[in-house]
Amino acid sequence: MSATIAQAWPFSTRARTRALPGLSITLGFTLTYLSLVVLVPLAALLLRAAGLGFAGWWEVLTSSRVLHALELSFGGALVAAAINAVFGTLIAWTFVRYDFPGRRLLQAMVDLPFALPTAVAGIALTALYAPNGWLGAPLAELGIKVAYTPIGVILAMTFISLPFVVRTIEPVLGEAERQYEEAAATLGATRWQTIARIIFPALVPALLTGSALAFARAVGEYGSIIFIAGNLPGVSEIAPLLIMIRLEEFDYTGATAIAAAMLLISFAMLFAINLLQAWSRRRGG
Repeated sequence: MSATIAQAWPFSTRARTRALPGLSITLGFTLTYLSLVVLVPLAALLLRAAGLGFAGWWEVLTSSRVLHALELSFGGALVAAAINAVFGTLIAWTFVRYDFPGRRLLQAMVDLPFALPTAVAGIALTALYAPNGWLGAPLAELGIKVAYTPIGVILAMTFISLPFVVRTIEPVLGEAERQYEEAAATLGATRWQTIARIIFPALVPALLTGSALAFARAVGEYGSIIFIAGNLPGVSEIAPLLIMIRLEEFDYTGATAIAAAMLLISFAMLFAINLLQAWSRRRGG
């Protein structure tokens, strides 16, 4: 009977599961698109860097200026991602679990770094945290200098990467079943026990994803950082800016070596985060 119905009805379950072409066609389109947009440009960069030879590549990367720029870019991105992992989670929790006046306005403000040109963000942060700015002046009196220091770099990275953590965690919190929290409270669990044993394990995959996206965004940021950083070699100079400087100096070899190093380090760190995320999901399942 069911077979007769499936033959008579053209839109059977089997047909609906293959609304798009089969695996061979869709996989072909996927590989072609990824190759043209991602793989070919990155492969060209790595081949160009390989032409330098290990000795030439090592000579470029071991200079103190390049090492400091890479350290500031990746170290600052890690710090910014860690900051957003904490406060972005709290912001997402507030938006999902509470309803209060001005909630929609605050949610729109969180999305501002998505739409705001990075140069505008950099100018705004510089005007605010410069030694004569609204916040920079009182901080300077306390001996804290933000603009034109690594602190300013981390501040800009934190600003532009915050939405990635908030918007990744919000859906998970919205879909979380609160009866488990209520059951834990009924059984006598404290708030911290409920957070540590029920809420946090469910958030770990989304938290890792949001933190990885925030880290990747911060590493590649350029426009908002160059204004507040001051771009002092060995102090507040980031790797993307150093690549631009090398290109303006027609030092294509040096620019390629730095770019390839950023590519490899970024891929390694993101791959490790993805492995950790997969492990967390398997453990949670």
